[in-house]
Amino acid sequence: MRLITYRAVGGGEQLGIAVGGRALAASSLVPGGPDTMEELLRDAGRWLPVLRAAAGSGRVAEEGFALAEASLLAPVPRPGKVIAIGRNYADHVTEDGAVPPPSPLIFAKFPSSVVGPGADIEWDPALTEQVDYEAELAVVIGRRARRVSAQDALDYVLGYTCLNDVSARDLQFGDGQWVRGKSLDTFCPMGPALVTGDELGDPGDLEISCLVNGEVLQHDRTSSMFYGVREIISHCSAAFTLEPGDVIATGTPGGVGIFRKPPRLLGDGDVVTVAIGGLGELVNTCRTRPATEA
Repeated sequence: MRLITYRAVGGGEQLGIAVGGRALAASSLVPGGPDTMEELLRDAGRWLPVLRAAAGSGRVAEEGFALAEASLLAPVPRPGKVIAIGRNYADHVTEDGAVPPPSPLIFAKFPSSVVGPGADIEWDPALTEQVDYEAELAVVIGRRARRVSAQDALDYVLGYTCLNDVSARDLQFGDGQWVRGKSLDTFCPMGPALVTGDELGDPGDLEISCLVNGEVLQHDRTSSMFYGVREIISHCSAAFTLEPGDVIATGTPGGVGIFRKPPRLLGDGDVVTVAIGGLGELVNTCRTRPATEA
């Protein structure tokens, strides 16, 4: 099942179910059903089977609207936490001149950095001059998880989506830690849809790419990760509680802009596409916006 969040008439958020090229509000598909992703996350165990059954009835195709006409937001517009994993692909470790981490390397992005597909990636050129792309598979937690085994970890997943871990490299490397450079407003695009695990299947061997203005700059498979989704969830939950709606970005392949020769960093007007097999394409345009114009 493919879950979307879109801008409803009147400007509010609406949870939708997408089938093919059409979508329908979840509360229209199931009377009394959840209006928003936040409502779904409060009781996903109750609503998911009901929505899944209704999505297979053919009503989305018959009664829904064209998905291309929807104003999509991030599938989870306000995650409680955005947990990110660094140096999780061999080629990225090599280009970084680092060594493979002995366990998942955890850092954080502030949830206020989250935007949806089609939103602009914005930055003040007086603050940062080295903005980079990072295509990542994102995992959305659906059940409270604490001290979860790797074997059981996927039982706690609501679904998966595309994520761009946009990074201000001069801030990231200049600060000596990564949070500020990873957390500027608009630096965490997600979408276009959240695909539940029953539809996606095993996330362990998905094609993942990043394109800038149509040029492929990253291309790999999630099977190249040092630590897969199961291991990451288990490792995180051993240290802190994962809550419904938390997002885990699982790391990026090699080919990021800062380590290219010469560097290939993002600029005003660049169009960045994160594409992951089975999840779709997340497309955002870059805009430099001086603070005086904000």
